[in-house]
Amino acid sequence: MSPQTATLVFPFIAAVVYVFSALLLKRSSEMGVGLWRTTFVANIAGAVIFSVLWLLGGKEVQPSLLWQPAVIALCLFAGQIFQFQALDNGDVSVAVPVFGLKVVLVAFFTPFLIGDVVSLRLWLGAFLSVLGLTFFNRKDEGRSPRNLGITVVAGGLGALSFAIFDVLVAKWGPSWGAGRLLPMIFWINGLFSLTLITQFKAPLRDVPKGAWPWLLLGSALLSTQSILFVSTLAKFSQATTANIVYSSRGLLTVACVWAVGHWFGIRERDTGATVMRWRLVGAVLMMSAIALVVAR
Repeated sequence: MSPQTATLVFPFIAAVVYVFSALLLKRSSEMGVGLWRTTFVANIAGAVIFSVLWLLGGKEVQPSLLWQPAVIALCLFAGQIFQFQALDNGDVSVAVPVFGLKVVLVAFFTPFLIGDVVSLRLWLGAFLSVLGLTFFNRKDEGRSPRNLGITVVAGGLGALSFAIFDVLVAKWGPSWGAGRLLPMIFWINGLFSLTLITQFKAPLRDVPKGAWPWLLLGSALLSTQSILFVSTLAKFSQATTANIVYSSRGLLTVACVWAVGHWFGIRERDTGATVMRWRLVGAVLMMSAIALVVAR
């Protein structure tokens, strides 16, 4: 598979997996797991699953450069908190597309942090995806998305954190190798997550038994899609292209919430057909951005 094809295929697969991880984690949240315990479990699961990549090998770790995975892990840690804040408080069919802001931020930071020139076509794709976000503010008369303000703010801050994360992985990944940089990032992120224990509203043993399957499967899928997406960044360094393709999760989320959301106990389509239609239009605009990347 050519690098160009891999940069399109793997981020799209990651987007599909992400949608189902978000639905599962939203369900566990509705069952009372809470923001901090969800973040903690997801991050520890990521540290365990990413350990597998160590088997890929890589260059010898230089202690003088350990600050690089530490900085990236800090961006990941902040992004995870904001991401789960948005999912915990708002509608998943709004939160996930808002995360699509990351594509513009990646396009903005790439020239400054990596030095690569972002083409006009990619800039158009990036801003078209943001235009789609405006449609998520539309509402039926007398109705509005749940906690729209905190969802957009937390989602936007999460997008900022993840954008810097993506660009730094693309910048430092090739010199480290995915088999060294990525496990270290997620191990450090796991250490950061230990600080969340003091924020638990109740111990992990008090998580409802019925919530554990949703929480664990959602965390496992979240880590799986991270491996697909972040490994693509580390190997091919095409952060802007990968993120525009990855933004397809916005359209996929809206479609899945409408079609199968009730399987996960999510009733967002009950907010009204008009709301869901506007969200679909916004998501389609984001998909149009992907067409600009795929078209040659």
